Amino acid sequence: MTYLDHNAITPVRPEAEAAILRALSTFGNPSSVHAAGRDARDLLDEARSRVADALRVSPRDLVFTSGATESTALAIRGVLAKAPEGRGALVVTAVEHPCVLELAHELARQGTPVRVVPVDRRGVLDREAFHRALGPDVALACCMLANNETGVFQPVPDLADLAHAAGALLLCDAVQAAGKVALDVPALRADLVALTAQKFGGARGTGALWISPGVNLPPVAGGHQERGRRAGTENLPGIVGMGAALDAAVGGLPGEAGRQSALRDRLEAGLVAALPDARVNGAGAERLPNTLSITFPGADGEALLMALDLEGICASAGAACNSGSTTPSHVLSAMGLTPDEARATLRLSLGWSSTEGDVDHAIRVMPGVVRRMREALAASP
Repeated sequence: MTYLDHNAITPVRPEAEAAILRALSTFGNPSSVHAAGRDARDLLDEARSRVADALRVSPRDLVFTSGATESTALAIRGVLAKAPEGRGALVVTAVEHPCVLELAHELARQGTPVRVVPVDRRGVLDREAFHRALGPDVALACCMLANNETGVFQPVPDLADLAHAAGALLLCDAVQAAGKVALDVPALRADLVALTAQKFGGARGTGALWISPGVNLPPVAGGHQERGRRAGTENLPGIVGMGAALDAAVGGLPGEAGRQSALRDRLEAGLVAALPDARVNGAGAERLPNTLSITFPGADGEALLMALDLEGICASAGAACNSGSTTPSHVLSAMGLTPDEARATLRLSLGWSSTEGDVDHAIRVMPGVVRRMREALAASP
């Protein structure tokens, strides 16, 4: 199997698997004061320090969650709940992950002022539009570091400075960047940063929210865990695996980023050479080293995915959480693609387990699949 869907989920790294198995044999509750509880607490503290070291932050400012969806919800709802009267508006970009945009839509239906900032054809945020959106009523702005569909980076430090000058906080979704590029959280100048373990070789169901010192978020439910900021017994195996996975991912940089970038570039060049009308989305912008969003005019993305699956190639048409949706990608639509162009687009994403053989297989098989798909669609009524 050629797995080209690492942006959806990355296989668990051996280091994380070993750490998870070790944690599974530690059955104590980290909140208990007896020996078994202390053993569990030691593992939890060690994992928190490993994640914090990788992000260059203090362990006390990390809150472990079930993943990025919970992390961003805790941040958005928490900031808005604490916002002073007259400052309860929310700013988001048009290319945020659905976990942010759908929550923003829900809040808008409930009366929260929400402003959506556009991007250009490369997928890069319109800085002036972002600046204009930061009125005196804004409590929080949200901007992802690297897009999950195209890999395009946003200038988060610059945007954070604009938000702070307007008296607002900034939430950064760093999910796709963590473990793929060096991530110095303080250098982002954001106030809240979300990440999830499954994107860099940890287990599903584990994430984290970094909260800048001085930002006080109310807990969603009662409970003393995570310094009173997120109730519920900690997912010790997942957290320990997250620490090991991020440690391994960061330890392999920058060599691994360079390796994946070379594989991505070879895949991109091979597909464009075989299909000259194929278009790379985000070309000309700084992108993640592992991500390729490519449009094959005249094809149908969902049908392509099924045909590729039969050939042993796993890919996606965009965010995994939107799989099966009949609505074109909101990211590609925001970049100016037509509905037909968006539906003819695939996302190919590499990871730590990707090989040259995977790229060779994709270059050998995909052009023929695309041609057959075009011929079938052209011949249909």
